[in-house]
Amino acid sequence: MLNKWEGIVIRTMPYGESNKIVTLMTEEVGKITVMARGAKKPKSKLAAVTQPFTYGAYLINKGRGMGLLSQGEPIESMRFIREDLEATAYASYIVEIIDRLTEDSERSAGIYLLLKEALQAINEEYDAEAITLFVEWKMLPVGGVHPFLHGCANCGAVDGEFGFSFQQIGFLCHRCFHLDRYMIRLAPTHIKLIRTFYTVPIHRVGDLTLKKETKTLMKKIVRTIYDEQMGVYFKARKFLDTLEATPELLPREKDKKDDV
Repeated sequence: MLNKWEGIVIRTMPYGESNKIVTLMTEEVGKITVMARGAKKPKSKLAAVTQPFTYGAYLINKGRGMGLLSQGEPIESMRFIREDLEATAYASYIVEIIDRLTEDSERSAGIYLLLKEALQAINEEYDAEAITLFVEWKMLPVGGVHPFLHGCANCGAVDGEFGFSFQQIGFLCHRCFHLDRYMIRLAPTHIKLIRTFYTVPIHRVGDLTLKKETKTLMKKIVRTIYDEQMGVYFKARKFLDTLEATPELLPREKDKKDDV
């Protein structure tokens, strides 16, 4: 059966001398893996539309086995992402998170839209580090973790001072701080920001600018959840950690405002 689906290339691998196996994230059928015959040849019509991060319209012949990619038309090549080292690093981490936490043919329009909005925002040169935090927080439930962020995870209180508890996987109020000696105290702006990352769509936020120390704290919390609660290792994060620790590796400095 021939289908026309919009999708985003999240993974490719060579197959033989001239073919590629391409994994797409689509709105209609979720994640799907297809064969792109001849796509490794520079003059192939499929060469451009099977590049990582490409957002396009694809004609796919889908039977019981692996689908066959017949044609493709790029909608957005995500050129900036592919040409900028920092953007590539964050985008690679985002697609790996989504790839690792989803199954083939598991339809989820929410995940597709999250990926699409995240890559488009990075491609438009919004703060890639902040955009990545949106994806990290929003993908927690997909990995089976549902942090309690409405109030205190122990007593339900919604007033007072709060911290984040990895034992409770959520906020603790000052009355319950004694339950977790390792909980991280949070300012009101941090609480609002975590809730924003977790619940608000990327397109509704606009150009969010954050202080470096704020992003560092947000990353520490969410990545500790991935490490300790989910036990998922991401290859792209290793390079990203190296890049964040050694910004001199970047070919140019980016002027970023401080806000929160």
